[in-house]
Amino acid sequence: MSVENMKNMLEHARENKYAIGAFDVTDFEMARHIVAAAEELRSPVILMALACELDDLGAEVFGATMRSVAQKASVPVCVHLDHAKTYDEIVRAIEYGFTSVMLDASQYPLEKNIKSTRVAAEYAHSCGVTIEGELGHVGDGATGACWQEADENAGSPDVLTEPSELKLFLQETGADAVAVAVGTQHGVYTREPKLDFERLEKLNQEACVPLVLHGGSGTPDADLKRAVELGICKVNVFSEIIGAFFTTLKQTLLHTEQMVIWPSVAFEKPYAALQSVVKEKIMLLGSNDRA
Repeated sequence: MSVENMKNMLEHARENKYAIGAFDVTDFEMARHIVAAAEELRSPVILMALACELDDLGAEVFGATMRSVAQKASVPVCVHLDHAKTYDEIVRAIEYGFTSVMLDASQYPLEKNIKSTRVAAEYAHSCGVTIEGELGHVGDGATGACWQEADENAGSPDVLTEPSELKLFLQETGADAVAVAVGTQHGVYTREPKLDFERLEKLNQEACVPLVLHGGSGTPDADLKRAVELGICKVNVFSEIIGAFFTTLKQTLLHTEQMVIWPSVAFEKPYAALQSVVKEKIMLLGSNDRA
């Protein structure tokens, strides 16, 4: 099956009221196992790379590797750049075969966010690539080196997406999807999230494009289902799948006396645990049997 960009995938999800899981990956094996889980459930899937992890060589290798996984898949697969901060990162990713990109200029005032996203969108569209923007700011919980320290203001109204600004943002930028801040956080939650569903409902009424929820890991299942009902079409997940992988790997190695073992043997159960989380998310978001 050909590699997909995100636009058609998310538009179908919006029309049919489900969401697609978007999973950050770091290598070929991780991508391969995520796609295998999606194939088992006949679900479209989005493979993502964090821009902060990719130098020039990393972008080239990742783009080629993920495209090779996607091209062999029997379900639609999108290769997406997650949280690019600069125009140059967008250009580099597209050059190396990403079919979708995200420019996160949410740290800037609205006017600069719009200008930065518009410039990136014009280039992406000229290359046939889908672009996601972000309005409002999704905070960071306890996470790895790519993210800042815990954002204690993640649920504050000051950083949540303003419905009154959304229509202008979309009109001026031409973004194909927009990540909204309604109370979720990236990474591992330091406290239970409080999603503002009333705000999300208003945002969906204003939006002419699919809405994206970052911080899907650890968000209660009932909250994710409600968010999908209110217009979320893409849910980003990383901490849960990598947590399942390393927790299982730790237990596997603790119970292994001989450390000279094939990596494929050591990783068998960890990847099974990762796939289990992926399949749970697919079922929860309702994208199973949509491919």
